[in-house]
Amino acid sequence: QYIDYVLSWGPLILGHAHEKVVEAIAEAAANGTSYGAPTQLENELAELVIQTVPSIDMIRFVNSGTEACMSALRLARAYTGRDKIIKFAGCYHGHADMLLVQAGSGVATLGLPDSPGIPNSTAAHTLTAAYNDLDQVRTLFEQYPDSIAAVIVEPIAANMGFVLPQSGFLQGLHELCKQFGAVFILDEVMTGFRVAPGGAQAEWNLDPDITCLGKVIGGGLPVGAYAGKRDIMQHVAPLGTMYQAGTLSGNPLAMAAGIATLRTLFNGGLFDDAEKLTAALINGLVEVAQSLGVPLQAGSVGTMFGFYFLKTPDAVIHDYASAKQHAHTERYAKFFHAMLERGVY
Repeated sequence: QYIDYVLSWGPLILGHAHEKVVEAIAEAAANGTSYGAPTQLENELAELVIQTVPSIDMIRFVNSGTEACMSALRLARAYTGRDKIIKFAGCYHGHADMLLVQAGSGVATLGLPDSPGIPNSTAAHTLTAAYNDLDQVRTLFEQYPDSIAAVIVEPIAANMGFVLPQSGFLQGLHELCKQFGAVFILDEVMTGFRVAPGGAQAEWNLDPDITCLGKVIGGGLPVGAYAGKRDIMQHVAPLGTMYQAGTLSGNPLAMAAGIATLRTLFNGGLFDDAEKLTAALINGLVEVAQSLGVPLQAGSVGTMFGFYFLKTPDAVIHDYASAKQHAHTERYAKFFHAMLERGVY
């Protein structure tokens, strides 16, 4: 048995086999596992999300975070009539071909090449900037003023560890998108309903054009969603001409699990309690590290947290390059395995 801090990389914010989630899945399964058509449960979850995240007018459910980001970018291209996108080194938005360029997650953890098996022509429209560097983004827009369809960003760069946005960075990205007519896409697959009830966009007062969701909204079952402003979302078929579909998208089991998760999470002060426990955990880690003279960079927002062991006490990690330079990965590997041996994952 293990104490699990990973929780399936985010979806299990209520823990494993929470009784309300299990009951909701069982009740939905008794009526049928899939219909290949919209259901009332899909509408109920959509209403919950829209009520909680003010930037969202319409939502389309898919089966994963990868599908959500891939579909959001297709929509941005359809809406703008442009081809290029800007992403950030170390940020991971799923394993779609055009997005595995200087990606985070397993690509970074395992030291894999950026995009093996992906034609150069596919990646050619993907432009990359350093996270937290507005000047690089501005330069790209000035270089391709009429070609960039969208900027996609993780509000917290959690797929390369835990890098917080510097003051004004996310707001500056949105302003540049407005200035150059591009779509601002906030990838909240990891941060949605974990940083705050309304996601990272509520925490930092953002109003993205499109939001990508996943993980928590499926309560541990496969799910994703892309959502946003009505005038953009209406370009999705059948209202518009941008095609996207999936046999199991919005399936009743995932929708039931998501509804049960969100209703439980935001009732009875559970989220607030989890937020306080997360802060206490991180503060405790920092205190222990300081007492032992171990250089550590740690942080938390809402129920999300992360930390780096540092090679030197004065190092600061603020993007992918500095993470590769300053993170003491060997020490973290020892810590990880030592914790496993003690029953902590």
